[in-house]
Amino acid sequence: MPASLASVLFVCVHNAGRSQMAAGFLSDRAGDRIEVRSAGSLPADQINPAAVEAMAELGIDIAGQAPKILTTEAVQASDYVITMGCGDACPIFPGKKYLNWELEDPDGKSVEAVRPIRDEIRTRIESLIAEIDATQEA
Repeated sequence: MPASLASVLFVCVHNAGRSQMAAGFLSDRAGDRIEVRSAGSLPADQINPAAVEAMAELGIDIAGQAPKILTTEAVQASDYVITMGCGDACPIFPGKKYLNWELEDPDGKSVEAVRPIRDEIRTRIESLIAEIDATQEA
């Protein structure tokens, strides 16, 4: 049994689409095995409705989430920091694993256009869980 939970922070600009979908998938797939956070460098007023609908199609409810501002504390408290188009807005700390996922921004897109982005995020989340599980078991 690992000494502590792995923690993952997903960061995008608005914390309204990509990072929220990623956090939703990771929470759904990993349950309480991995601590999940998400934030944005310039948070939107609300979650992207098309992202909410696309996730609901898979039985994952992110409608109750709200965009949050990226804080230094959130980065410091995370083992993995996964950025999705936030550029240089993400602070860098030693000892963290940084990944940059190049994903299309779902902002302003229809649910039909968001589905492929959602599915790409799901694939990456499944790989991430496998990587974290392998690290935890080592």
